[in-house]
Amino acid sequence: MAGGVSCPALPDRGASVYNTMTYQLTSALLGGALAIVILWLIYKDHMHTRHAFWWMAVAATVFILGFFPHLVDWLGTRLGIAYPPVLALVAAIGVLLIKILIMDIENSRQERVLRRLIQRIAILEADLKKSNRTNPPHKK
Repeated sequence: MAGGVSCPALPDRGASVYNTMTYQLTSALLGGALAIVILWLIYKDHMHTRHAFWWMAVAATVFILGFFPHLVDWLGTRLGIAYPPVLALVAAIGVLLIKILIMDIENSRQERVLRRLIQRIAILEADLKKSNRTNPPHKK
């Protein structure tokens, strides 16, 4: 220690392997837990299978990347990305944007169907009122 400044200690190689294994195990457990929760939501009929497809794909990706985190580095290097871990973030943001777009399209479709149903009900109510005025109900 010269002049009150300490040099950082070199990391222990065993600790690095432990941290990598912890990261891999955590990611794999997170993906597995996500898959179990999605299957439970489908089983309890809280999630439609069409929506569950996306979430199962996310769970599978997290699970696979948990066991093989170097796939992102390999793919990033192959694509010529200077800092390969950013590839996972860019891909996640892209998938989220696609998911949001699909949700907005579905929401617009449901609003259109709802609007048409409301119009049909209004027409049926008007027809019912008109028929009641021209043909009053018979009293006994």
